[in-house]
Amino acid sequence: MARATISSSTSSARKSYEAMATGHADLCFLAIEPAREAEIAFTPPYVHIEGVYAVPAESPPRTPEDVDRPGVRIGVKQGSAYDLYLTRTLRHATVVRGPEGVDVFHAEELEAAAGIRQPRTAHLAERPELRLVEPAFMTIRQAVGTTRTRRPETVGFLSETVAHLTASGFVAEALGRSGQNPALAAPTER
Repeated sequence: MARATISSSTSSARKSYEAMATGHADLCFLAIEPAREAEIAFTPPYVHIEGVYAVPAESPPRTPEDVDRPGVRIGVKQGSAYDLYLTRTLRHATVVRGPEGVDVFHAEELEAAAGIRQPRTAHLAERPELRLVEPAFMTIRQAVGTTRTRRPETVGFLSETVAHLTASGFVAEALGRSGQNPALAAPTER
């Protein structure tokens, strides 16, 4: 029987990527990101997650573009999809990495924290002195991945399976059963 090892982004996207890149995992569930695509063959996405900024309620930024200014420091979870995206796209603001972006944001009194909408929204419910900057600065396209050394048939099978599970409504139903918003299911790619 073939060995199957799965790496999940719940512990850490960076660790999941490293497990795939070093051959310690056969599958991973990660955001599609150009920096990862050199090592990982991704399926179509099964969910879309929004990356958002949280800032002090009285601070000036009103849009994501306002956050990318000289002197603005943004706390991120090291190795996350939004860390990779912001590192690639920011022109003026500085990325400050830590085990958790919100922790480094608070510990170092940064100007902004980047993260996934759902946890940031829950965090804000406990911290009325903070607010989200709208709209989202990115859409994180979460997918199944495997190493690029896999046979094309294997990658094709994974892609077809994910596309079927998304198109059939299975992903949306599973999100709903787990207490997540079914609208996070990715639209079917054609």
